[in-house]
Amino acid sequence: MKLNGLKWLAALLLLIATQTWAKDDWPGWRGPNGNGIAESDQQPPTEWSESKNIVWKSPIPGRGHSSPTVFGDRIVLTSADAKTQTQSVLCFDRKTGKSLWTTKISQGGFPGSIHNNNTHATPTVAFDGERLYATFYHNEIVQLVALTPDGKIVWDKKAGAYAPNAYKYGYAPSPILYRGNVIVASEFDGPSYITAFDGKTGREVWTTSRPSNISYSTPIVAKVAGRDQMVISGADKVVSFDPANGKQLWSAAGIAAATCGTAVWTDNMFFASGGYPKAETVAVMADGSGRVAWRNGTKCYEQSMLAYEGHIYAVADTGVAFCWDAKTGEEKWKTRLGTKCSSSPILAGGNIYITTERGVTNVFKADPAKFQLVATNQLGDEMFATPAFCGQQIFERVASSKGGARQEMLYCIGK
Repeated sequence: MKLNGLKWLAALLLLIATQTWAKDDWPGWRGPNGNGIAESDQQPPTEWSESKNIVWKSPIPGRGHSSPTVFGDRIVLTSADAKTQTQSVLCFDRKTGKSLWTTKISQGGFPGSIHNNNTHATPTVAFDGERLYATFYHNEIVQLVALTPDGKIVWDKKAGAYAPNAYKYGYAPSPILYRGNVIVASEFDGPSYITAFDGKTGREVWTTSRPSNISYSTPIVAKVAGRDQMVISGADKVVSFDPANGKQLWSAAGIAAATCGTAVWTDNMFFASGGYPKAETVAVMADGSGRVAWRNGTKCYEQSMLAYEGHIYAVADTGVAFCWDAKTGEEKWKTRLGTKCSSSPILAGGNIYITTERGVTNVFKADPAKFQLVATNQLGDEMFATPAFCGQQIFERVASSKGGARQEMLYCIGK
Protein backbone atom coordinates (compact mmCIF):
# COMPACT_ATOMS: atom_id res chain seq x y z
CA MET A 1 0.00 0.00 0.00
CA LYS A 2 2.83 2.35 0.84
CA LEU A 3 4.51 1.69 -2.50
CA ASN A 4 1.25 2.25 -4.38
CA GLY A 5 0.75 5.48 -2.46
CA LEU A 6 4.23 6.66 -3.40
CA LYS A 7 3.60 5.80 -7.02
CA TRP A 8 0.33 7.74 -6.96
CA LEU A 9 2.06 10.74 -5.39
CA ALA A 10 4.83 10.62 -7.98
CA ALA A 11 2.28 10.52 -10.78
CA LEU A 12 0.40 13.45 -9.28
CA LEU A 13 3.57 15.50 -8.95
CA LEU A 14 4.49 14.66 -12.55
CA LEU A 15 1.08 15.83 -13.71
CA ILE A 16 1.40 19.08 -11.77
CA ALA A 17 4.91 19.64 -13.10
CA THR A 18 4.02 18.97 -16.73
CA GLN A 19 0.67 20.72 -17.09
CA THR A 20 0.45 23.89 -15.03
CA TRP A 21 -0.31 27.49 -15.90
CA ALA A 22 -1.40 30.65 -14.21
CA LYS A 23 -5.04 31.56 -13.68
CA ASP A 24 -4.94 34.28 -16.32
CA ASP A 25 -3.24 32.15 -18.99
CA TRP A 26 -4.89 30.75 -22.13
CA PRO A 27 -2.74 27.66 -22.76
CA GLY A 28 -4.29 26.22 -25.91
CA TRP A 29 -7.33 25.65 -28.10
CA ARG A 30 -10.49 26.95 -26.37
CA GLY A 31 -8.73 27.95 -23.16
CA PRO A 32 -7.60 26.29 -19.92
CA ASN A 33 -10.40 23.70 -19.89
CA GLY A 34 -10.89 23.32 -23.63
CA ASN A 35 -14.53 24.44 -23.38
CA GLY A 36 -14.35 28.07 -24.49
CA ILE A 37 -15.09 29.41 -21.01
CA ALA A 38 -12.80 31.97 -19.35
CA GLU A 39 -12.15 32.14 -15.61
CA SER A 40 -15.32 33.19 -13.77
CA ASP A 41 -13.89 36.37 -12.22
CA GLN A 42 -12.76 37.88 -15.52
CA GLN A 43 -14.56 40.94 -16.82
CA PRO A 44 -13.05 41.84 -20.21
CA PRO A 45 -14.37 44.81 -22.19
CA THR A 46 -17.61 44.40 -24.10
CA GLU A 47 -17.01 47.40 -26.34
CA TRP A 48 -14.03 48.36 -28.48
CA SER A 49 -12.96 49.89 -31.77
CA GLU A 50 -9.73 51.03 -33.40
CA SER A 51 -9.77 54.02 -31.05
CA LYS A 52 -11.37 52.54 -27.92
CA ASN A 53 -10.07 49.94 -25.42
CA ILE A 54 -7.09 48.97 -27.56
CA VAL A 55 -4.01 48.45 -25.36
CA TRP A 56 -1.73 47.69 -28.31
CA LYS A 57 -1.69 46.09 -31.74
CA SER A 58 1.16 44.38 -33.54
CA PRO A 59 1.58 43.18 -37.15
CA ILE A 60 1.70 39.43 -37.79
CA PRO A 61 3.78 38.32 -40.77
CA GLY A 62 2.18 35.78 -43.08
CA ARG A 63 -1.23 34.20 -42.63
CA GLY A 64 -2.81 31.82 -40.16
CA HIS A 65 -5.98 30.93 -38.25
CA SER A 66 -4.41 29.62 -35.05
CA SER A 67 -5.67 31.22 -31.85
CA PRO A 68 -3.28 33.11 -29.56
CA THR A 69 -1.81 30.93 -26.82
CA VAL A 70 -1.08 33.06 -23.74
CA PHE A 71 1.19 32.22 -20.80
CA GLY A 72 3.12 34.41 -18.39
CA ASP A 73 4.34 37.47 -20.25
CA ARG A 74 4.13 35.86 -23.69
CA ILE A 75 1.70 35.24 -26.55
CA VAL A 76 2.44 32.53 -29.10
CA LEU A 77 0.79 31.72 -32.41
CA THR A 78 1.69 30.14 -35.74
CA SER A 79 1.88 31.67 -39.19
CA ALA A 80 2.75 30.65 -42.74
CA ASP A 81 4.14 32.41 -45.78
CA ALA A 82 2.64 30.83 -48.90
CA LYS A 83 5.18 32.47 -51.24
CA THR A 84 8.23 31.02 -49.52
CA GLN A 85 6.31 27.98 -48.20
CA THR A 86 7.58 28.54 -44.67
CA GLN A 87 5.74 27.73 -41.45
CA SER A 88 6.77 29.38 -38.18
CA VAL A 89 5.94 29.83 -34.51
CA LEU A 90 5.86 33.47 -33.40
CA CYS A 91 6.09 35.00 -29.92
CA PHE A 92 4.99 38.46 -28.76
CA ASP A 93 5.37 40.32 -25.48
CA ARG A 94 2.05 40.26 -23.62
CA LYS A 95 2.41 43.76 -22.18
CA THR A 96 3.65 45.62 -25.25
CA GLY A 97 2.95 43.47 -28.31
CA LYS A 98 6.62 43.58 -29.27
CA SER A 99 7.88 40.63 -31.31
CA LEU A 100 10.17 38.51 -29.09
CA TRP A 101 11.17 35.63 -31.34
CA THR A 102 10.30 33.71 -34.50
CA THR A 103 11.21 30.06 -34.99
CA LYS A 104 10.95 28.70 -38.53
CA ILE A 105 9.73 25.11 -38.34
CA SER A 106 9.63 23.98 -41.98
CA GLN A 107 10.02 25.14 -45.55
CA GLY A 108 8.57 23.63 -48.72
CA GLY A 109 6.17 20.81 -49.39
CA PHE A 110 2.95 22.81 -49.22
CA PRO A 111 -0.05 21.03 -50.77
CA GLY A 112 -1.12 22.19 -54.19
CA SER A 113 -4.38 23.58 -52.83
CA ILE A 114 -6.36 24.00 -49.62
CA HIS A 115 -9.79 25.43 -48.86
CA ASN A 116 -10.10 29.21 -49.13
CA ASN A 117 -11.26 29.30 -45.51
CA ASN A 118 -8.21 27.37 -44.30
CA THR A 119 -4.54 28.29 -43.95
CA HIS A 120 -1.18 26.54 -43.67
CA ALA A 121 -1.07 27.55 -39.99
CA THR A 122 -4.50 26.75 -38.54
CA PRO A 123 -3.86 24.50 -35.49
CA THR A 124 -3.44 26.34 -32.17
CA VAL A 125 -0.27 25.85 -30.11
CA ALA A 126 -0.62 23.95 -26.80
CA PHE A 127 1.43 24.83 -23.68
CA ASP A 128 1.90 22.45 -20.74
CA GLY A 129 3.81 24.76 -18.41
CA GLU A 130 7.22 23.71 -19.75
CA ARG A 131 6.96 23.22 -23.50
CA LEU A 132 5.03 24.48 -26.50
CA TYR A 133 3.60 22.00 -29.01
CA ALA A 134 2.76 22.93 -32.59
CA THR A 135 1.55 20.93 -35.60
CA PHE A 136 1.97 21.70 -39.30
CA TYR A 137 0.89 19.98 -42.50
CA HIS A 138 3.36 19.68 -45.38
CA ASN A 139 4.95 16.99 -47.56
CA GLU A 140 1.87 14.78 -46.93
CA ILE A 141 2.63 14.47 -43.22
CA VAL A 142 1.65 16.11 -39.93
CA GLN A 143 4.76 17.50 -38.26
CA LEU A 144 4.75 17.77 -34.47
CA VAL A 145 7.34 19.97 -32.80
CA ALA A 146 8.06 20.81 -29.15
CA LEU A 147 9.68 24.12 -28.23
CA THR A 148 10.85 25.90 -25.11
CA PRO A 149 9.09 29.14 -24.13
CA ASP A 150 12.11 30.89 -25.68
CA GLY A 151 11.48 29.28 -29.07
CA LYS A 152 14.21 26.63 -29.05
CA ILE A 153 13.23 23.30 -30.61
CA VAL A 154 13.29 20.46 -28.04
CA TRP A 155 12.24 17.70 -30.42
CA ASP A 156 10.69 17.44 -33.86
CA LYS A 157 9.03 14.45 -35.48
CA LYS A 158 6.58 13.13 -38.03
CA ALA A 159 3.34 12.52 -36.16
CA GLY A 160 1.95 10.54 -39.08
CA ALA A 161 0.68 10.70 -42.64
CA TYR A 162 -1.84 13.19 -43.95
CA ALA A 163 -2.56 12.99 -47.67
CA PRO A 164 -6.20 13.79 -48.47
CA ASN A 165 -7.30 12.95 -51.99
CA ALA A 166 -11.04 13.52 -52.38
CA TYR A 167 -11.17 16.83 -50.50
CA LYS A 168 -7.90 18.74 -50.52
CA TYR A 169 -8.94 21.33 -47.96
CA GLY A 170 -5.87 21.34 -45.71
CA TYR A 171 -5.38 20.41 -42.04
CA ALA A 172 -6.97 21.87 -38.91
CA PRO A 173 -6.93 19.84 -35.62
CA SER A 174 -4.97 21.39 -32.75
CA PRO A 175 -2.76 19.31 -30.44
CA ILE A 176 -4.24 18.67 -26.99
CA LEU A 177 -2.66 17.65 -23.67
CA TYR A 178 -3.30 14.88 -21.17
CA ARG A 179 -1.12 13.84 -18.23
CA GLY A 180 2.21 14.72 -19.77
CA ASN A 181 1.26 13.56 -23.27
CA VAL A 182 0.46 15.57 -26.38
CA ILE A 183 -2.29 14.09 -28.57
CA VAL A 184 -2.53 14.62 -32.35
CA ALA A 185 -5.38 13.70 -34.72
CA SER A 186 -5.16 13.07 -38.46
CA GLU A 187 -8.34 12.10 -40.31
CA PHE A 188 -8.40 11.78 -44.09
CA ASP A 189 -9.26 9.29 -46.82
CA GLY A 190 -6.23 7.18 -45.92
CA PRO A 191 -4.66 5.55 -42.82
CA SER A 192 -6.16 7.89 -40.20
CA TYR A 193 -5.21 7.95 -36.53
CA ILE A 194 -5.12 9.66 -33.17
CA THR A 195 -1.71 9.34 -31.49
CA ALA A 196 -0.32 10.36 -28.11
CA PHE A 197 3.33 11.32 -27.66
CA ASP A 198 5.37 11.84 -24.51
CA GLY A 199 5.71 15.58 -24.05
CA LYS A 200 9.30 15.43 -22.84
CA THR A 201 10.79 13.07 -25.40
CA GLY A 202 8.37 12.82 -28.34
CA ARG A 203 8.18 9.05 -27.86
CA GLU A 204 4.94 7.49 -29.11
CA VAL A 205 2.83 6.37 -26.14
CA TRP A 206 -0.23 4.98 -27.94
CA THR A 207 -2.07 5.22 -31.23
CA THR A 208 -5.59 4.33 -32.26
CA SER A 209 -6.84 4.00 -35.82
CA ARG A 210 -9.67 6.10 -37.18
CA PRO A 211 -11.93 5.54 -40.21
CA SER A 212 -10.56 6.57 -43.59
CA ASN A 213 -12.73 9.65 -43.73
CA ILE A 214 -11.80 13.29 -44.12
CA SER A 215 -12.65 15.38 -41.05
CA TYR A 216 -11.12 18.33 -39.19
CA SER A 217 -12.24 18.27 -35.55
CA THR A 218 -9.92 18.63 -32.58
CA PRO A 219 -10.60 15.95 -29.95
CA ILE A 220 -11.28 17.02 -26.37
CA VAL A 221 -10.53 15.43 -22.99
CA ALA A 222 -12.97 16.00 -20.13
CA LYS A 223 -14.13 14.23 -16.99
CA VAL A 224 -17.72 13.30 -17.78
CA ALA A 225 -19.96 10.62 -16.25
CA GLY A 226 -17.33 9.96 -13.60
CA ARG A 227 -14.28 9.32 -15.80
CA ASP A 228 -11.80 11.00 -18.14
CA GLN A 229 -12.95 10.68 -21.74
CA MET A 230 -11.51 11.84 -25.04
CA VAL A 231 -14.28 12.55 -27.51
CA ILE A 232 -14.21 13.36 -31.21
CA SER A 233 -16.97 13.63 -33.81
CA GLY A 234 -16.91 12.77 -37.51
CA ALA A 235 -17.29 9.71 -39.77
CA ASP A 236 -21.02 9.71 -38.87
CA LYS A 237 -20.33 9.04 -35.19
CA VAL A 238 -19.46 10.57 -31.86
CA VAL A 239 -16.77 8.39 -30.30
CA SER A 240 -15.23 8.30 -26.82
CA PHE A 241 -11.77 6.95 -25.99
CA ASP A 242 -9.75 6.42 -22.84
CA PRO A 243 -7.14 9.23 -23.11
CA ALA A 244 -4.64 7.15 -21.11
CA ASN A 245 -4.36 4.39 -23.72
CA GLY A 246 -6.49 5.31 -26.76
CA LYS A 247 -8.93 2.41 -26.34
CA GLN A 248 -12.51 3.06 -27.43
CA LEU A 249 -15.06 3.40 -24.63
CA TRP A 250 -18.25 3.90 -26.64
CA SER A 251 -19.70 5.35 -29.83
CA ALA A 252 -22.99 6.85 -30.89
CA ALA A 253 -24.35 6.89 -34.42
CA GLY A 254 -25.25 10.20 -35.90
CA ILE A 255 -23.92 13.62 -36.84
CA ALA A 256 -22.02 14.16 -40.09
CA ALA A 257 -19.18 12.56 -42.01
CA ALA A 258 -17.10 15.71 -41.75
CA THR A 259 -16.98 18.02 -38.74
CA CYS A 260 -14.70 20.85 -37.64
CA GLY A 261 -15.95 21.92 -34.21
CA THR A 262 -14.79 20.47 -30.91
CA ALA A 263 -17.36 18.65 -28.76
CA VAL A 264 -18.63 20.25 -25.53
CA TRP A 265 -20.07 18.61 -22.43
CA THR A 266 -22.07 18.77 -19.23
CA ASP A 267 -21.66 16.43 -16.24
CA ASN A 268 -23.11 13.43 -18.10
CA MET A 269 -23.52 14.35 -21.79
CA PHE A 270 -21.46 15.33 -24.84
CA PHE A 271 -22.70 17.61 -27.61
CA ALA A 272 -21.40 17.83 -31.16
CA SER A 273 -22.43 19.43 -34.44
CA GLY A 274 -21.55 19.18 -38.14
CA GLY A 275 -21.16 19.41 -41.11
CA TYR A 276 -21.04 17.59 -44.34
CA PRO A 277 -22.98 16.22 -46.15
CA LYS A 278 -25.82 16.60 -43.65
CA ALA A 279 -26.51 19.21 -40.99
CA GLU A 280 -27.03 17.90 -37.48
CA THR A 281 -26.47 18.65 -33.80
CA VAL A 282 -26.62 15.76 -31.33
CA ALA A 283 -26.60 15.27 -27.56
CA VAL A 284 -25.16 11.91 -26.46
CA MET A 285 -25.25 10.30 -23.04
CA ALA A 286 -21.66 9.76 -21.84
CA ASP A 287 -22.41 6.71 -19.66
CA GLY A 288 -21.26 4.23 -22.30
CA SER A 289 -24.72 3.46 -23.64
CA GLY A 290 -24.24 5.54 -26.78
CA ARG A 291 -27.81 6.75 -26.43
CA VAL A 292 -28.67 9.94 -28.29
CA ALA A 293 -30.74 12.14 -25.97
CA TRP A 294 -31.80 14.57 -28.69
CA ARG A 295 -30.86 15.86 -32.10
CA ASN A 296 -31.79 18.66 -34.46
CA GLY A 297 -30.95 19.86 -37.96
CA THR A 298 -28.70 22.77 -37.06
CA LYS A 299 -25.29 22.97 -38.71
CA CYS A 300 -22.40 24.35 -36.67
CA TYR A 301 -19.65 23.13 -38.97
CA GLU A 302 -16.52 25.23 -38.54
CA GLN A 303 -17.25 26.62 -35.08
CA SER A 304 -17.61 24.84 -31.74
CA MET A 305 -20.53 25.33 -29.33
CA LEU A 306 -20.73 26.38 -25.66
CA ALA A 307 -22.21 24.39 -22.76
CA TYR A 308 -23.03 26.58 -19.76
CA GLU A 309 -25.32 26.22 -16.76
CA GLY A 310 -27.58 23.58 -18.28
CA HIS A 311 -27.87 25.13 -21.73
CA ILE A 312 -26.14 24.90 -25.10
CA TYR A 313 -25.31 28.09 -26.96
CA ALA A 314 -24.43 27.78 -30.63
CA VAL A 315 -23.94 29.92 -33.70
CA ALA A 316 -24.67 28.16 -36.98
CA ASP A 317 -22.65 28.69 -40.15
CA THR A 318 -25.39 31.02 -41.36
CA GLY A 319 -24.82 33.46 -38.49
CA VAL A 320 -27.95 32.45 -36.54
CA ALA A 321 -27.45 32.07 -32.78
CA PHE A 322 -29.34 29.42 -30.80
CA CYS A 323 -29.94 28.49 -27.17
CA TRP A 324 -31.13 24.96 -26.32
CA ASP A 325 -31.92 23.18 -23.09
CA ALA A 326 -29.01 20.76 -22.62
CA LYS A 327 -31.16 17.88 -21.31
CA THR A 328 -34.07 18.05 -23.72
CA GLY A 329 -32.87 20.04 -26.74
CA GLU A 330 -35.80 22.44 -26.38
CA GLU A 331 -35.12 25.63 -28.29
CA LYS A 332 -35.13 28.62 -25.92
CA TRP A 333 -34.45 31.26 -28.52
CA LYS A 334 -32.76 31.94 -31.83
CA THR A 335 -31.71 35.16 -33.53
CA ARG A 336 -29.73 36.25 -36.56
CA LEU A 337 -26.40 37.90 -35.72
CA GLY A 338 -25.29 38.69 -39.24
CA THR A 339 -22.91 37.08 -41.69
CA LYS A 340 -21.22 33.69 -41.50
CA CYS A 341 -19.05 32.76 -38.50
CA SER A 342 -15.99 30.50 -38.46
CA SER A 343 -14.57 31.66 -35.13
CA SER A 344 -15.87 29.78 -32.08
CA PRO A 345 -17.81 31.52 -29.27
CA ILE A 346 -16.14 32.31 -25.94
CA LEU A 347 -17.88 32.98 -22.62
CA ALA A 348 -16.40 35.55 -20.23
CA GLY A 349 -17.97 37.66 -17.50
CA GLY A 350 -21.44 36.25 -18.15
CA ASN A 351 -21.31 37.28 -21.82
CA ILE A 352 -20.78 35.31 -25.01
CA TYR A 353 -18.45 36.73 -27.66
CA ILE A 354 -18.72 35.53 -31.27
CA THR A 355 -17.00 37.08 -34.28
CA THR A 356 -18.13 36.88 -37.90
CA GLU A 357 -15.79 36.28 -40.80
CA ARG A 358 -16.02 40.01 -41.55
CA GLY A 359 -14.53 41.01 -38.21
CA VAL A 360 -17.73 41.94 -36.36
CA THR A 361 -17.82 40.70 -32.75
CA ASN A 362 -21.29 40.34 -31.26
CA VAL A 363 -21.48 40.28 -27.46
CA PHE A 364 -24.66 38.93 -25.86
CA LYS A 365 -25.78 37.69 -22.46
CA ALA A 366 -25.51 34.00 -21.59
CA ASP A 367 -29.19 33.98 -20.69
CA PRO A 368 -31.59 31.21 -21.75
CA ALA A 369 -34.64 33.36 -21.02
CA LYS A 370 -34.12 35.70 -23.96
CA PHE A 371 -31.50 37.01 -26.37
CA GLN A 372 -29.90 40.20 -25.05
CA LEU A 373 -27.37 41.92 -27.28
CA VAL A 374 -24.76 43.82 -25.26
CA ALA A 375 -22.55 45.30 -27.97
CA THR A 376 -21.39 45.02 -31.56
CA ASN A 377 -17.73 45.74 -32.35
CA GLN A 378 -15.73 45.96 -35.56
CA LEU A 379 -12.00 45.37 -36.07
CA GLY A 380 -10.49 44.91 -39.52
CA ASP A 381 -12.55 43.14 -42.15
CA GLU A 382 -11.66 39.47 -41.65
CA MET A 383 -11.50 37.16 -38.65
CA PHE A 384 -11.40 33.37 -38.58
CA ALA A 385 -9.27 32.70 -35.50
CA THR A 386 -10.95 32.27 -32.13
CA PRO A 387 -9.71 34.92 -29.64
CA ALA A 388 -8.05 34.29 -26.27
CA PHE A 389 -9.55 35.74 -23.06
CA CYS A 390 -7.33 36.14 -20.01
CA GLY A 391 -6.35 38.68 -17.37
CA GLN A 392 -9.32 40.97 -18.14
CA GLN A 393 -8.03 41.23 -21.71
CA ILE A 394 -8.90 39.83 -25.12
CA PHE A 395 -6.30 38.87 -27.72
CA GLU A 396 -7.68 38.85 -31.25
CA ARG A 397 -6.08 37.87 -34.54
CA VAL A 398 -7.60 40.12 -37.20
CA ALA A 399 -6.87 40.84 -40.85
CA SER A 400 -7.49 43.93 -42.98
CA SER A 401 -7.37 44.14 -46.75
CA LYS A 402 -7.65 47.86 -47.35
CA GLY A 403 -6.15 48.89 -50.65
CA GLY A 404 -5.88 45.26 -51.71
CA ALA A 405 -2.96 44.48 -49.38
CA ARG A 406 -3.86 41.96 -46.69
CA GLN A 407 -2.24 42.41 -43.26
CA GLU A 408 -2.87 40.41 -40.11
CA MET A 409 -2.71 42.14 -36.72
CA LEU A 410 -2.65 40.88 -33.15
CA TYR A 411 -4.78 43.12 -30.92
CA CYS A 412 -4.76 43.39 -27.15
CA ILE A 413 -8.20 44.63 -26.09
CA GLY A 414 -8.51 45.88 -22.51
CA LYS A 415 -9.76 48.71 -20.37
